Amino acid sequence: MEFSIKSGNPEKLRTDCLVVGVFEGRKLSDSAKHIDTLANKAISEVLKSGDMEGKLASTLVMHHVAGVTATRILLVGLGKQAELTERHFRQAVRASIKALPKGVQNIAFTLTEVSIKKSDIQSKASHLVETTIDATYVVNAIKEKKPEDHPLDKVTVLVEKSETAAAELAVKQGQSIAKGMRLTKDLGNLPPNICTPTYLGEQAKKLAKEYGFKVEVLDKAQIEKLGMGSFLGVAQGSLEPPKLIVLQHNKGKKNQKPVALVGKGITFDTGGISLKPGSDMDEMKYDMCGAASVLGTFKAVGELDLPLNVVGIIPTCDNMPSGNALKPGDVLTSMAGLTIEVLNTDAEGRLILCDALTYAERFEPSAVVDIATLTGACVIALGHHPSGLFSNNDSLAKELLEAGEKSHDRAWQMPLWEEYQSQLDSNFADIANIGGRAGGSITAACFLSRFAKKYDWAHLDIAGTAWKSGKEKGGTGRPVPLLTTFLIQRADKAK
Repeated sequence: MEFSIKSGNPEKLRTDCLVVGVFEGRKLSDSAKHIDTLANKAISEVLKSGDMEGKLASTLVMHHVAGVTATRILLVGLGKQAELTERHFRQAVRASIKALPKGVQNIAFTLTEVSIKKSDIQSKASHLVETTIDATYVVNAIKEKKPEDHPLDKVTVLVEKSETAAAELAVKQGQSIAKGMRLTKDLGNLPPNICTPTYLGEQAKKLAKEYGFKVEVLDKAQIEKLGMGSFLGVAQGSLEPPKLIVLQHNKGKKNQKPVALVGKGITFDTGGISLKPGSDMDEMKYDMCGAASVLGTFKAVGELDLPLNVVGIIPTCDNMPSGNALKPGDVLTSMAGLTIEVLNTDAEGRLILCDALTYAERFEPSAVVDIATLTGACVIALGHHPSGLFSNNDSLAKELLEAGEKSHDRAWQMPLWEEYQSQLDSNFADIANIGGRAGGSITAACFLSRFAKKYDWAHLDIAGTAWKSGKEKGGTGRPVPLLTTFLIQRADKAK
Protein backbone atom coordinates (compact mmCIF):
# COMPACT_ATOMS: atom_id res chain seq x y z
CA MET A 1 0.00 0.00 0.00
CA GLU A 2 1.38 3.38 -1.04
CA PHE A 3 1.01 6.44 1.20
CA SER A 4 1.64 10.02 0.15
CA ILE A 5 1.52 13.35 1.95
CA LYS A 6 -0.04 16.33 0.20
CA SER A 7 -1.06 19.85 1.08
CA GLY A 8 -3.56 22.08 -0.67
CA ASN A 9 -7.29 22.19 -1.29
CA PRO A 10 -9.20 18.94 -0.64
CA GLU A 11 -11.70 19.56 -3.43
CA LYS A 12 -8.91 19.31 -6.02
CA LEU A 13 -7.69 15.87 -4.98
CA ARG A 14 -8.30 13.23 -7.64
CA THR A 15 -9.35 10.18 -5.67
CA ASP A 16 -12.02 7.49 -5.53
CA CYS A 17 -13.05 8.66 -2.08
CA LEU A 18 -12.33 11.76 0.02
CA VAL A 19 -12.78 11.23 3.77
CA VAL A 20 -13.93 14.23 5.84
CA GLY A 21 -14.97 14.45 9.48
CA VAL A 22 -18.24 15.43 11.11
CA PHE A 23 -18.58 16.04 14.85
CA GLU A 24 -21.58 15.02 16.91
CA GLY A 25 -24.30 17.64 16.77
CA ARG A 26 -23.78 17.90 12.99
CA LYS A 27 -20.73 20.15 13.33
CA LEU A 28 -18.49 20.09 10.29
CA SER A 29 -14.70 19.83 10.35
CA ASP A 30 -12.82 22.57 8.48
CA SER A 31 -12.51 20.52 5.29
CA ALA A 32 -16.16 19.52 5.48
CA LYS A 33 -17.15 23.20 5.84
CA HIS A 34 -14.98 24.13 2.86
CA ILE A 35 -16.50 21.43 0.64
CA ASP A 36 -20.00 22.19 1.91
CA THR A 37 -19.63 25.79 0.71
CA LEU A 38 -18.41 24.71 -2.72
CA ALA A 39 -21.18 22.12 -3.01
CA ASN A 40 -24.06 24.51 -2.26
CA LYS A 41 -24.57 23.12 1.25
CA ALA A 42 -24.92 19.52 0.04
CA ILE A 43 -23.35 18.13 3.23
CA SER A 44 -25.49 20.35 5.46
CA GLU A 45 -28.63 19.13 3.67
CA VAL A 46 -27.67 15.50 4.27
CA LEU A 47 -27.10 16.21 7.95
CA LYS A 48 -30.41 18.05 8.26
CA SER A 49 -32.20 15.01 6.82
CA GLY A 50 -31.01 12.96 9.80
CA ASP A 51 -28.98 10.47 7.74
CA MET A 52 -25.82 11.42 9.61
CA GLU A 53 -25.41 13.00 13.06
CA GLY A 54 -21.64 12.73 13.60
CA LYS A 55 -21.70 9.96 16.18
CA LEU A 56 -18.32 8.32 16.58
CA ALA A 57 -17.46 5.86 13.78
CA SER A 58 -20.74 6.41 11.92
CA THR A 59 -20.29 6.81 8.14
CA LEU A 60 -22.14 8.01 5.08
CA VAL A 61 -21.04 7.94 1.42
CA MET A 62 -22.03 10.78 -0.91
CA HIS A 63 -21.65 10.43 -4.68
CA HIS A 64 -20.79 13.03 -7.34
CA VAL A 65 -20.74 16.03 -5.01
CA ALA A 66 -20.69 19.31 -6.92
CA GLY A 67 -17.44 21.29 -6.89
CA VAL A 68 -15.32 18.30 -5.83
CA THR A 69 -12.98 16.28 -8.05
CA ALA A 70 -13.25 13.15 -5.87
CA THR A 71 -15.72 10.52 -7.08
CA ARG A 72 -17.16 10.12 -3.59
CA ILE A 73 -17.20 11.93 -0.26
CA LEU A 74 -17.18 9.73 2.82
CA LEU A 75 -18.45 11.45 5.95
CA VAL A 76 -17.16 9.87 9.15
CA GLY A 77 -18.40 10.66 12.64
CA LEU A 78 -15.81 11.93 15.13
CA GLY A 79 -18.07 12.06 18.18
CA LYS A 80 -18.14 15.04 20.53
CA GLN A 81 -15.54 17.61 19.53
CA ALA A 82 -14.49 18.44 23.09
CA GLU A 83 -13.99 14.75 23.92
CA LEU A 84 -12.01 13.68 20.85
CA THR A 85 -9.01 11.49 21.73
CA GLU A 86 -6.43 9.59 19.69
CA ARG A 87 -8.37 6.40 20.43
CA HIS A 88 -11.52 7.95 18.93
CA PHE A 89 -9.45 9.16 16.00
CA ARG A 90 -8.26 5.59 15.33
CA GLN A 91 -11.83 4.33 15.58
CA ALA A 92 -12.92 6.88 12.97
CA VAL A 93 -10.11 5.88 10.60
CA ARG A 94 -10.96 2.18 10.97
CA ALA A 95 -14.66 2.88 10.39
CA SER A 96 -13.78 4.82 7.23
CA ILE A 97 -11.83 1.88 5.80
CA LYS A 98 -14.55 -0.61 6.68
CA ALA A 99 -17.20 1.61 5.03
CA LEU A 100 -15.41 1.94 1.69
CA PRO A 101 -17.55 0.80 -1.23
CA LYS A 102 -16.31 -2.33 -2.98
CA GLY A 103 -13.64 -1.65 -5.55
CA VAL A 104 -12.29 1.62 -4.11
CA GLN A 105 -8.55 1.57 -4.79
CA ASN A 106 -7.41 4.98 -3.59
CA ILE A 107 -8.62 7.36 -0.91
CA ALA A 108 -7.63 10.66 0.64
CA PHE A 109 -7.94 11.60 4.32
CA THR A 110 -8.44 15.11 5.69
CA LEU A 111 -8.78 13.88 9.29
CA THR A 112 -5.36 14.97 10.58
CA GLU A 113 -6.67 18.55 10.63
CA VAL A 114 -8.80 17.89 13.71
CA SER A 115 -7.50 19.09 17.05
CA ILE A 116 -6.81 16.43 19.69
CA LYS A 117 -5.49 17.17 23.16
CA LYS A 118 -1.93 15.92 23.82
CA SER A 119 -1.47 14.98 20.16
CA ASP A 120 0.37 16.39 17.17
CA ILE A 121 0.56 15.86 13.43
CA GLN A 122 3.23 13.18 13.73
CA SER A 123 1.18 11.14 16.18
CA LYS A 124 -2.06 11.52 14.20
CA ALA A 125 -0.47 10.67 10.86
CA SER A 126 1.33 7.64 12.31
CA HIS A 127 -1.89 6.33 13.88
CA LEU A 128 -3.78 6.92 10.63
CA VAL A 129 -1.28 4.91 8.60
CA GLU A 130 -0.99 2.08 11.12
CA THR A 131 -4.78 1.81 11.53
CA THR A 132 -5.39 1.88 7.77
CA ILE A 133 -2.96 -0.99 7.13
CA ASP A 134 -4.31 -2.95 10.08
CA ALA A 135 -7.93 -2.47 8.94
CA THR A 136 -7.10 -3.86 5.48
CA TYR A 137 -5.35 -6.98 6.82
CA VAL A 138 -6.46 -10.21 5.18
CA VAL A 139 -5.87 -13.48 7.08
CA ASN A 140 -3.35 -15.75 5.39
CA ALA A 141 -5.90 -18.56 5.22
CA ILE A 142 -4.97 -21.89 3.68
CA LYS A 143 -7.86 -22.45 1.30
CA GLU A 144 -8.36 -23.78 -2.21
CA LYS A 145 -9.55 -20.33 -3.22
CA LYS A 146 -7.06 -17.85 -1.80
CA PRO A 147 -8.50 -14.81 0.01
CA GLU A 148 -8.27 -11.70 -2.17
CA ASP A 149 -6.13 -8.83 -0.96
CA HIS A 150 -7.97 -5.67 0.02
CA PRO A 151 -8.28 -3.53 -3.13
CA LEU A 152 -7.07 -0.32 -1.45
CA ASP A 153 -3.56 0.44 -2.69
CA LYS A 154 -3.10 4.22 -2.52
CA VAL A 155 -3.76 6.53 0.43
CA THR A 156 -3.24 10.28 0.47
CA VAL A 157 -2.99 12.17 3.75
CA LEU A 158 -3.79 15.87 3.46
CA VAL A 159 -1.82 18.14 5.83
CA GLU A 160 -0.79 21.75 6.16
CA LYS A 161 2.32 22.60 4.15
CA SER A 162 4.28 23.33 7.36
CA GLU A 163 3.46 19.81 8.62
CA THR A 164 4.76 17.92 5.58
CA ALA A 165 8.16 16.87 6.97
CA ALA A 166 6.73 15.65 10.28
CA ALA A 167 3.93 13.80 8.51
CA GLU A 168 6.33 12.03 6.14
CA LEU A 169 8.37 10.83 9.11
CA ALA A 170 5.16 9.63 10.76
CA VAL A 171 4.15 7.70 7.64
CA LYS A 172 7.45 5.82 7.74
CA GLN A 173 6.97 5.01 11.42
CA GLY A 174 3.34 3.95 11.00
CA GLN A 175 4.14 1.74 8.02
CA SER A 176 7.02 0.09 9.88
CA ILE A 177 4.91 -0.75 12.92
CA ALA A 178 2.08 -2.01 10.71
CA LYS A 179 4.45 -4.26 8.73
CA GLY A 180 5.75 -5.68 11.99
CA MET A 181 2.21 -6.30 13.21
CA ARG A 182 1.31 -7.99 9.93
CA LEU A 183 4.23 -10.42 10.22
CA THR A 184 3.29 -11.17 13.83
CA LYS A 185 -0.34 -11.82 12.87
CA ASP A 186 0.64 -13.96 9.90
CA LEU A 187 2.90 -16.16 12.03
CA GLY A 188 0.30 -16.54 14.76
CA ASN A 189 -2.49 -17.37 12.33
CA LEU A 190 -0.55 -20.15 10.59
CA PRO A 191 -1.45 -23.71 11.63
CA PRO A 192 0.96 -25.40 14.01
CA ASN A 193 1.87 -28.11 11.49
CA ILE A 194 3.38 -25.32 9.34
CA CYS A 195 4.58 -22.80 11.93
CA THR A 196 7.01 -25.11 13.73
CA PRO A 197 10.21 -24.16 15.59
CA THR A 198 12.12 -24.91 12.39
CA TYR A 199 9.80 -22.59 10.43
CA LEU A 200 10.30 -19.76 12.94
CA GLY A 201 14.04 -20.21 12.55
CA GLU A 202 13.68 -19.91 8.77
CA GLN A 203 11.66 -16.71 9.15
CA ALA A 204 14.38 -15.25 11.41
CA LYS A 205 16.97 -16.03 8.74
CA LYS A 206 14.83 -14.32 6.09
CA LEU A 207 14.56 -11.20 8.24
CA ALA A 208 18.31 -11.25 8.82
CA LYS A 209 18.98 -11.46 5.09
CA GLU A 210 16.51 -8.65 4.30
CA TYR A 211 17.67 -6.20 6.97
CA GLY A 212 21.28 -7.19 7.69
CA PHE A 213 20.71 -8.64 11.14
CA LYS A 214 23.14 -11.12 12.65
CA VAL A 215 21.34 -14.44 13.22
CA GLU A 216 21.96 -17.79 14.88
CA VAL A 217 19.51 -20.69 15.03
CA LEU A 218 20.82 -23.16 17.59
CA ASP A 219 19.76 -26.82 17.36
CA LYS A 220 19.13 -29.37 20.10
CA ALA A 221 22.79 -30.37 20.45
CA GLN A 222 23.86 -26.74 20.86
CA ILE A 223 21.06 -26.12 23.37
CA GLU A 224 22.20 -29.17 25.35
CA LYS A 225 25.78 -27.86 25.31
CA LEU A 226 24.54 -24.61 26.88
CA GLY A 227 23.03 -26.58 29.76
CA MET A 228 19.44 -25.50 29.10
CA GLY A 229 17.89 -28.44 30.95
CA SER A 230 14.64 -26.58 31.69
CA PHE A 231 14.03 -25.68 28.04
CA LEU A 232 14.89 -29.20 26.86
CA GLY A 233 12.59 -30.71 29.49
CA VAL A 234 9.60 -29.08 27.76
CA ALA A 235 10.85 -30.02 24.27
CA GLN A 236 11.47 -33.70 25.03
CA GLY A 237 7.85 -34.75 24.54
CA SER A 238 7.66 -33.64 20.90
CA LEU A 239 9.05 -35.03 17.65
CA GLU A 240 9.60 -31.45 16.48
CA PRO A 241 13.19 -30.40 17.26
CA PRO A 242 13.59 -27.31 19.48
CA LYS A 243 15.41 -24.21 18.32
CA LEU A 244 17.00 -21.25 20.07
CA ILE A 245 16.83 -18.24 17.75
CA VAL A 246 19.15 -15.28 18.36
CA LEU A 247 18.84 -12.09 16.27
CA GLN A 248 21.06 -9.02 16.60
CA HIS A 249 20.51 -5.53 15.19
CA ASN A 250 23.73 -3.60 15.82
CA LYS A 251 23.18 -0.03 14.67
CA GLY A 252 23.77 1.77 17.96
CA LYS A 253 26.93 3.36 19.23
CA LYS A 254 29.97 1.07 19.48
CA ASN A 255 29.86 0.41 23.22
CA GLN A 256 26.11 0.79 23.66
CA LYS A 257 24.57 -1.99 25.72
CA PRO A 258 21.73 -3.65 23.83
CA VAL A 259 18.08 -3.99 24.69
CA ALA A 260 17.13 -7.68 24.68
CA LEU A 261 13.68 -8.95 23.72
CA VAL A 262 12.91 -12.53 24.77
CA GLY A 263 9.86 -14.18 23.18
CA LYS A 264 8.07 -17.35 24.25
CA GLY A 265 7.86 -19.65 21.23
CA ILE A 266 5.65 -22.61 22.14
CA THR A 267 4.41 -23.42 18.63
CA PHE A 268 1.69 -25.66 20.06
CA ASP A 269 0.71 -26.18 23.68
CA THR A 270 -1.34 -29.24 24.58
CA GLY A 271 -0.44 -28.74 28.23
CA GLY A 272 1.74 -31.85 28.04
CA ILE A 273 0.90 -34.63 30.52
CA SER A 274 -1.19 -32.01 32.41
CA LEU A 275 -3.41 -32.03 29.33
CA LYS A 276 -5.63 -29.04 28.56
CA PRO A 277 -9.37 -29.46 27.89
CA GLY A 278 -10.10 -30.19 24.23
CA SER A 279 -12.42 -27.20 23.77
CA ASP A 280 -10.63 -24.31 22.03
CA MET A 281 -7.29 -26.13 22.19
CA ASP A 282 -6.76 -25.16 18.54
CA GLU A 283 -6.07 -21.64 19.80
CA MET A 284 -2.92 -22.91 21.48
CA LYS A 285 -1.19 -22.38 18.14
CA TYR A 286 -1.07 -18.77 19.39
CA ASP A 287 1.21 -19.77 22.28
CA MET A 288 4.13 -18.61 20.13
CA CYS A 289 2.85 -15.04 19.86
CA GLY A 290 5.62 -13.79 22.16
CA ALA A 291 8.14 -15.14 19.65
CA ALA A 292 6.10 -13.74 16.76
CA SER A 293 6.03 -10.29 18.39
CA VAL A 294 9.84 -10.31 18.70
CA LEU A 295 10.16 -11.15 14.99
CA GLY A 296 7.55 -8.50 14.14
CA THR A 297 9.34 -5.90 16.22
CA PHE A 298 12.62 -6.77 14.50
CA LYS A 299 10.92 -6.21 11.15
CA ALA A 300 9.79 -2.76 12.33
CA VAL A 301 13.29 -2.03 13.67
CA GLY A 302 14.79 -3.08 10.34
CA GLU A 303 12.35 -0.91 8.37
CA LEU A 304 13.22 2.09 10.55
CA ASP A 305 16.93 1.17 10.68
CA LEU A 306 16.89 2.29 14.31
CA PRO A 307 20.23 3.59 15.65
CA LEU A 308 20.12 1.15 18.56
CA ASN A 309 21.56 -2.21 19.53
CA VAL A 310 18.80 -4.79 19.94
CA VAL A 311 18.97 -8.53 20.63
CA GLY A 312 16.10 -10.94 20.08
CA ILE A 313 16.14 -14.32 21.86
CA ILE A 314 13.48 -16.91 21.05
CA PRO A 315 13.33 -20.34 22.70
CA THR A 316 10.88 -22.38 20.63
CA CYS A 317 9.44 -25.90 20.83
CA ASP A 318 6.16 -27.80 21.17
CA ASN A 319 4.64 -28.92 24.49
CA MET A 320 3.27 -32.40 23.78
CA PRO A 321 2.20 -35.51 25.73
CA SER A 322 4.12 -38.65 24.85
CA GLY A 323 5.96 -41.58 26.42
CA ASN A 324 8.99 -39.34 26.67
CA ALA A 325 7.20 -36.20 27.88
CA LEU A 326 7.94 -34.22 31.02
CA LYS A 327 5.94 -35.51 34.01
CA PRO A 328 4.51 -33.77 37.09
CA GLY A 329 7.06 -34.40 39.82
CA ASP A 330 10.09 -34.30 37.52
CA VAL A 331 12.98 -32.06 38.56
CA LEU A 332 14.86 -30.08 35.89
CA THR A 333 18.19 -28.28 36.11
CA SER A 334 18.14 -24.85 34.48
CA MET A 335 21.02 -23.14 32.69
CA ALA A 336 21.41 -20.95 35.78
CA GLY A 337 21.95 -24.06 37.91
CA LEU A 338 18.68 -23.71 39.83
CA THR A 339 16.64 -26.91 40.06
CA ILE A 340 12.93 -26.76 39.25
CA GLU A 341 10.22 -29.12 40.48
CA VAL A 342 7.60 -29.46 37.75
CA LEU A 343 4.21 -29.58 39.46
CA ASN A 344 2.24 -28.87 36.29
CA THR A 345 3.54 -29.45 32.76
CA ASP A 346 1.11 -26.83 31.44
CA ALA A 347 3.20 -24.15 33.14
CA GLU A 348 5.83 -24.70 30.45
CA GLY A 349 6.35 -21.19 29.09
CA ARG A 350 8.31 -20.12 32.15
CA LEU A 351 10.45 -23.25 31.82
CA ILE A 352 11.73 -22.26 28.39
CA LEU A 353 11.91 -18.55 29.18
CA CYS A 354 14.03 -18.97 32.30
CA ASP A 355 16.90 -20.48 30.29
CA ALA A 356 16.57 -17.77 27.65
CA LEU A 357 16.74 -15.11 30.37
CA THR A 358 19.95 -16.66 31.65
CA TYR A 359 21.31 -16.76 28.09
CA ALA A 360 20.58 -13.02 27.79
CA GLU A 361 23.21 -12.27 30.45
CA ARG A 362 26.04 -12.80 27.95
CA PHE A 363 24.99 -9.68 26.03
CA GLU A 364 25.31 -7.46 29.13
CA PRO A 365 21.98 -5.83 28.24
CA SER A 366 20.81 -2.38 29.33
CA ALA A 367 17.35 -3.92 29.73
CA VAL A 368 15.58 -7.21 29.02
CA VAL A 369 11.89 -7.46 28.16
CA ASP A 370 10.30 -10.89 27.84
CA ILE A 371 7.02 -11.30 26.02
CA ALA A 372 4.82 -14.32 26.59
CA THR A 373 1.28 -15.67 26.37
CA LEU A 374 2.04 -16.92 29.84
CA THR A 375 -1.06 -17.26 32.03
CA GLY A 376 -4.82 -17.52 31.80
CA ALA A 377 -4.78 -15.85 35.19
CA CYS A 378 -3.68 -12.60 33.55
CA VAL A 379 -6.78 -12.70 31.32
CA ILE A 380 -8.97 -13.15 34.41
CA ALA A 381 -7.22 -10.23 36.13
CA LEU A 382 -7.10 -7.73 33.26
CA GLY A 383 -9.37 -8.98 30.49
CA HIS A 384 -8.36 -8.44 26.86
CA HIS A 385 -7.54 -4.72 26.86
CA PRO A 386 -4.10 -4.26 28.49
CA SER A 387 -1.15 -6.61 28.65
CA GLY A 388 0.12 -7.41 32.14
CA LEU A 389 3.43 -5.74 33.02
CA PHE A 390 5.81 -6.86 35.76
CA SER A 391 9.27 -5.43 36.38
CA ASN A 392 12.16 -5.34 38.83
CA ASN A 393 12.89 -1.73 37.83
CA ASP A 394 10.35 1.09 38.15
CA SER A 395 12.09 3.28 35.57
CA LEU A 396 11.93 0.54 32.93
CA ALA A 397 8.30 -0.16 33.80
CA LYS A 398 7.49 3.53 33.34
CA GLU A 399 9.15 3.56 29.91
CA LEU A 400 7.05 0.62 28.78
CA LEU A 401 3.83 2.02 30.21
CA GLU A 402 4.42 5.35 28.45
CA ALA A 403 5.21 3.56 25.18
CA GLY A 404 1.97 1.63 25.57
CA GLU A 405 -0.05 4.80 26.08
CA LYS A 406 1.59 6.55 23.12
CA SER A 407 1.08 3.60 20.79
CA HIS A 408 -2.41 2.74 22.10
CA ASP A 409 -1.11 -0.75 22.89
CA ARG A 410 -1.51 -0.41 26.61
CA ALA A 411 -0.11 -2.37 29.53
CA TRP A 412 -1.00 -2.33 33.22
CA GLN A 413 1.62 -2.80 35.92
CA MET A 414 1.04 -5.65 38.34
CA PRO A 415 2.76 -6.19 41.72
CA LEU A 416 5.94 -8.22 42.02
CA TRP A 417 6.19 -8.19 45.79
CA GLU A 418 8.46 -10.43 47.84
CA GLU A 419 5.44 -11.84 49.68
CA TYR A 420 4.43 -13.85 46.60
CA GLN A 421 7.79 -15.60 46.22
CA SER A 422 7.16 -18.13 49.00
CA GLN A 423 4.32 -19.66 46.97
CA LEU A 424 7.05 -21.16 44.76
CA ASP A 425 8.79 -23.01 47.60
CA SER A 426 9.50 -26.69 46.94
CA ASN A 427 10.54 -29.54 49.25
CA PHE A 428 12.42 -31.25 46.45
CA ALA A 429 14.07 -28.54 44.36
CA ASP A 430 15.19 -24.91 44.53
CA ILE A 431 11.88 -23.72 43.11
CA ALA A 432 8.49 -25.08 41.98
CA ASN A 433 7.15 -24.12 38.55
CA ILE A 434 3.74 -23.07 39.89
CA GLY A 435 2.55 -21.32 43.03
CA GLY A 436 -1.11 -22.33 43.20
CA ARG A 437 -4.25 -20.66 41.83
CA ALA A 438 -3.99 -17.47 43.89
CA GLY A 439 -2.19 -14.71 41.98
CA GLY A 440 -1.23 -17.07 39.16
CA SER A 441 0.08 -14.41 36.78
CA ILE A 442 2.08 -12.84 39.63
CA THR A 443 3.72 -16.06 40.78
CA ALA A 444 4.58 -16.84 37.13
CA ALA A 445 6.37 -13.49 36.96
CA CYS A 446 8.00 -14.20 40.32
CA PHE A 447 9.37 -17.44 38.85
CA LEU A 448 10.93 -15.55 35.94
CA SER A 449 12.32 -12.87 38.25
CA ARG A 450 14.56 -15.52 39.87
CA PHE A 451 16.44 -15.72 36.56
CA ALA A 452 16.59 -11.97 35.84
CA LYS A 453 18.52 -10.63 38.83
CA LYS A 454 21.58 -9.45 36.91
CA TYR A 455 19.88 -6.78 34.80
CA ASP A 456 16.86 -4.48 34.55
CA TRP A 457 14.00 -6.71 33.47
CA ALA A 458 10.34 -6.51 32.54
CA HIS A 459 7.82 -9.19 31.68
CA LEU A 460 4.78 -8.66 29.44
CA ASP A 461 2.03 -11.25 29.85
CA ILE A 462 0.11 -11.02 26.56
CA ALA A 463 -2.25 -13.98 27.06
CA GLY A 464 -5.24 -11.65 26.87
CA THR A 465 -4.06 -9.38 24.06
CA ALA A 466 -2.16 -11.48 21.48
CA TRP A 467 -5.21 -12.88 19.69
CA LYS A 468 -8.99 -12.69 19.49
CA SER A 469 -11.42 -15.59 19.75
CA GLY A 470 -14.88 -15.99 18.25
CA LYS A 471 -16.07 -14.80 14.85
CA GLU A 472 -13.04 -12.53 14.38
CA LYS A 473 -10.56 -15.17 15.56
CA GLY A 474 -7.02 -14.19 14.71
CA GLY A 475 -3.80 -12.61 15.87
CA THR A 476 -3.79 -8.94 16.88
CA GLY A 477 -0.14 -8.10 16.25
CA ARG A 478 0.23 -6.86 19.81
CA PRO A 479 2.50 -5.84 21.49
CA VAL A 480 4.56 -4.84 18.42
CA PRO A 481 3.38 -1.18 18.63
CA LEU A 482 4.34 -0.96 22.32
CA LEU A 483 7.74 -2.60 21.82
CA THR A 484 8.62 -0.60 18.71
CA THR A 485 7.62 2.68 20.34
CA PHE A 486 9.68 1.74 23.41
CA LEU A 487 12.73 1.10 21.19
CA ILE A 488 12.18 4.32 19.19
CA GLN A 489 12.15 6.28 22.44
CA ARG A 490 15.29 4.49 23.63
CA ALA A 491 17.01 5.30 20.32
CA ASP A 492 16.03 8.97 20.63
CA LYS A 493 17.52 9.15 24.11
CA ALA A 494 20.74 7.49 22.93
CA LYS A 495 21.41 10.11 20.22
